[in-house]
Amino acid sequence: MVTGFCRRQGMCMNGQSIQKKNLPALYKIHRQMERTNKNQILQLIEPRPHGRLLDCACGDGEFTVRLANRARVAEAYGMERVDECVIEASDRGVIVTKADPNDPLPYRDAFFDIIHANQIVEHLTSADLFLAEVRRVLRADGYAVFATNNLSSWNNILSLALGMRPAPTLIFNEAVAANIFDPLQHPHIGYAEDSYVRVYSHQGLRELCCDQGFRVEATRTVGYFPLPPSLARLACQVDSNHAAILIIKLRPE
Repeated sequence: MVTGFCRRQGMCMNGQSIQKKNLPALYKIHRQMERTNKNQILQLIEPRPHGRLLDCACGDGEFTVRLANRARVAEAYGMERVDECVIEASDRGVIVTKADPNDPLPYRDAFFDIIHANQIVEHLTSADLFLAEVRRVLRADGYAVFATNNLSSWNNILSLALGMRPAPTLIFNEAVAANIFDPLQHPHIGYAEDSYVRVYSHQGLRELCCDQGFRVEATRTVGYFPLPPSLARLACQVDSNHAAILIIKLRPE
């Protein structure tokens, strides 16, 4: 999940701090799943010495630095909307531009070797524009890694079967309808950017990316919410189409 496109450790969607001893059990599983998601993303990052990396919605820059170290790039760039996060990421050495990923990306053509976006595409008003812009600023021999919530995860399917909204979808502008699988169990949306615009299934995400001129090189799935990590790993091996998070690695056609 993102908070105004700024992912912060120990923060709720409304920006309030969370005390570990007060965390709901489902939120603890959610946090473990988020850590596994980042580890899986790092495994898809291949070295690009002397290259440039862009982290879209880089937050405080902590994971951006991990991505850059893994890729051994010369420069790590980030896009971020939240002023506090822009400052924190800059302090970590990230070259940050305050920008909205809903708009054309503020970079020249074929500028980046690697582009990363973790759980951003589902919040965008035009994923087509974003992907077209990623394709424009990505080098012909570059690659992109995206992660997003899976619309067809079993917890979403079960939610619908029980007559509830799936957890990664919102039906109000300011309040969130109840869902027993919501890890935060929070009744309000902290920022307009927290709203989910489109949530994709595995096949839908592939079709979207291919339509914008990308070739899918690899896919990973993470989490089987609300199962704990050990069981989730086994479930993903048996049935990856219904995992909680989709990760996709793309190359320009």
